[in-house]
Amino acid sequence: MSEESVFYKRLKGIVKQSGKSVNQIERELGYSRNALNNYKNIIEPSGSRLLKLARYFKVSPEFLIGEAEAPSQTNIEIIFKSLNEKQKLEMLKFCQNWVENIIKNTQFSDK
Repeated sequence: MSEESVFYKRLKGIVKQSGKSVNQIERELGYSRNALNNYKNIIEPSGSRLLKLARYFKVSPEFLIGEAEAPSQTNIEIIFKSLNEKQKLEMLKFCQNWVENIIKNTQFSDK
């Protein structure tokens, strides 16, 4: 049994965070079935496929191939989906308070 590539480990992680199945993502990208599973072994995608996957998941290509430790772009939807219900409610309360403070501290002129 061979070791998974860095690319495949990272791909699996962001697929899981997306809440979608690999097959669903392959369909959305127009790839053949199991196209993404072909990267399980030490195979890396072509440059064009790497860029397409990075844009789809809103991460940097460098992150996907292991040259960066963290994605340079953050997809707030992925982060939100990874939260449990209690955390989502806490986030909602935080955002409501933040917006209320912005509105309260904003001076509106009658021009």
